[in-house]
Amino acid sequence: MTTYVSESSPSVLAGIGKMKSAMVEDYKSFTPPTESDITAKMNEEYVNSFEVKYGSKYIKILSNHSATAFIVATDEDKKFKKGDILMAASYAAPARNAMRGNVLDGNYPINWTGPIYL
Repeated sequence: MTTYVSESSPSVLAGIGKMKSAMVEDYKSFTPPTESDITAKMNEEYVNSFEVKYGSKYIKILSNHSATAFIVATDEDKKFKKGDILMAASYAAPARNAMRGNVLDGNYPINWTGPIYL
């Protein structure tokens, strides 16, 4: 499944919040639709697993201790603009081949696992 973030955001932090909400919504549609305690526990563990780490160039989004996305945090990047969403190439580095959306502009698809492949 894929969730679409259509709204723009006034700040990168607000945009990350909308992206996280969309990822949580997508995860809930991925998990079994039963009302069991197991499903509720899985959803809670996923929500609580999010971490945001700030660096000088990128903001790293972690889920379950894995890098799921990087957000460009500077206006000084030669290829991307502030707020662009990049896939994770590894735990420590983004894939700089193409942006997958922008948290400030909105209008991008996202999965619970992170940005959509090209």
